[in-house]
Amino acid sequence: MTTSSFIARRAHLAQLLQAQGGGVALLPTAPERQRNSDTDHPYRHDSHFHYLSGFNEPEAWLLLRSDGHSTLFCRPSHPEREIWDGRRLGVEAAPAALGVDAALPVDALDETMASLLADQRAIWFPFGRGAELHTRVAGWVARVRSRERSGIECPTELHDLHPLVAEMRLHKDASELATMRRAAAISAGAHLRAMRYCAQRFRDGATAVAEYEIEAELLHEFRRLGSQSPAYPSIVAAGANACVLHHAAGHTELRSGELCLIDAGCELDGYASDVTRCFPANGRFTAQQRTLYELVLAAQQAAIDATRPGLRQRDAHHAAVRVLAQGMLDVGLLSRDAHGDVDAVIESAAYRQFYMHGTGHWLGRDVHDVGDYMALDEAPVEQPDGLGGTVVKRPSRVLRPGMVVTLEPGLYVRPAAGVPEAFWNIGIRIEDDAVVTDNGCELISRGVPVEPDAIEAWMRGSACGPEGTP
Repeated sequence: MTTSSFIARRAHLAQLLQAQGGGVALLPTAPERQRNSDTDHPYRHDSHFHYLSGFNEPEAWLLLRSDGHSTLFCRPSHPEREIWDGRRLGVEAAPAALGVDAALPVDALDETMASLLADQRAIWFPFGRGAELHTRVAGWVARVRSRERSGIECPTELHDLHPLVAEMRLHKDASELATMRRAAAISAGAHLRAMRYCAQRFRDGATAVAEYEIEAELLHEFRRLGSQSPAYPSIVAAGANACVLHHAAGHTELRSGELCLIDAGCELDGYASDVTRCFPANGRFTAQQRTLYELVLAAQQAAIDATRPGLRQRDAHHAAVRVLAQGMLDVGLLSRDAHGDVDAVIESAAYRQFYMHGTGHWLGRDVHDVGDYMALDEAPVEQPDGLGGTVVKRPSRVLRPGMVVTLEPGLYVRPAAGVPEAFWNIGIRIEDDAVVTDNGCELISRGVPVEPDAIEAWMRGSACGPEGTP
């Protein structure tokens, strides 16, 4: 991503500030987090901050005026510390490298901020970041106010910066989409590697493969193909663990005849991918597994068909729910005598016994990315609440090209009275990353197959994966 991209984003945000009456935007990056003793967690920048600055070092702030002037506060060069912690960009090099108008040492933040905020009507900064940020801003405002007798005007308004930047981030440009396509391809390669690893282990005579072993294959492929880290803690769930939505990879052993659910995606250059696949440990679905798998796959296809410009973000969920609800009746997970037809199942939310989450979310710099899900320019209306009742709220927002969503229906069958025992402990989720295009959506994570026959073929070693996969 070029410096010009970040300059353009700052210019756009400045225009938004101007349209709101002017002022300054103030944004810190994320703090470093101590892991234990004198060891920190691997550093990860704040998403809003990096989106606007392109700067990934800690201890940094960005101040942007509504006239477009930008100031970066960052750590100065420090030869001794750089021996231990690595190179710093430094104050002198920052303007040319990042396209900001000025750079100052972060140690000068408190002493210079009062001057920078003087004669500004409003301050925009991200709310909900903790009391410390609000306290610092209040302190700077107080210092400006103390100089009012000399003719300096003090900011009189504080606004949340998050909605402005979130709306910008919701619409991805070409460079962002290129990065996300690459991230999705890396994640697809990792899933392929995990599938074939399991198949090979069982062919070699293993009786079980631990979840953490499978996770290791994912992590290996993420880094081998150039990503910086997982986008979120990888879910590797063997057998019945697949019915736990956020099961962390542990010591549970995957055995022949069971399904493995992997929900894992890498982060590449600040952008997340999010992919889920289920596959049979020994490379072949049982009849019951295939029945439920094909039901979830049909639900995902319905969600894909409902993901295009002009439709609403929530339409994909409604489409998937209808397919799943009908399927639950058809295979006997729900009794028609007790629950009625598909409309009754949806109205009562009886389907939530086996499908209790949404079908997708925004994807971008965060795996659950920012952006309103409601159409803020439309009036609230009465609508189903998904729990068997109704609620009055704004409709779901309309999809536009450049938005990126996940599509991830699932079925989770826990042992229960009235549920056919042949389906017990089967958990299935299928998830792909979808870019909304002019005519529909582009599935950017389909480098790993979803059709059950294709999964079995890959695990037998009779199919070719994309370049860079095992």
